[in-house]
Amino acid sequence: MPKTFSKLSSSTFFFHFTLLFFSAISSGSFSNILSPKKFGLKREKLTHLHFYFHDIVSSRNPTAIPVASSASTNKSHTGFGVVMMADDPLTAAPDPNSKLVGKAQGIYASAAQDEVGLLMVMNLAFMEGKYNGSSLSLLGRNTVFSRVREMPIVGGSGLFRFARGYAQAKTQTLDLKTGNAVVEYNVYVFHY
Repeated sequence: MPKTFSKLSSSTFFFHFTLLFFSAISSGSFSNILSPKKFGLKREKLTHLHFYFHDIVSSRNPTAIPVASSASTNKSHTGFGVVMMADDPLTAAPDPNSKLVGKAQGIYASAAQDEVGLLMVMNLAFMEGKYNGSSLSLLGRNTVFSRVREMPIVGGSGLFRFARGYAQAKTQTLDLKTGNAVVEYNVYVFHY
């Protein structure tokens, strides 16, 4: 232990630490209350987005690849422990050749041992129309074999700054041999 601290008793150290901690909190030097109008934020809007998520794990050009797993992942009937990195296309229709509106970029991982339940950590990055360059952040649980799954939208960027809402996912097609899937998404988001 450094000499400067070794000479201090624990009660003296605790007193000084507490004094510094509370003086930092009470000074308010690191935070301010701001007016939304100062940032040009107007009335909140509710937007509905509808698109199709294409998760392609088996092809010459997969859009999702495994980046981590455990020794027991292959023995698990749910794939528990596998972590996938995705750059999945988002399209206007279920056909993979339909208009590309964005990409789902992020990670999903098998986080349940008794069912196929994924932890989804995705940026929905839009590249079409009014929302080109804007993104939404999705973070939640996706129980793949449930008819409709609901996951929170926890933030966004660009036109979706300060976003909050939810996404509903409904599987359109799932090939159990390849793992490839097309999932319909309806996203409802409040934003300025």
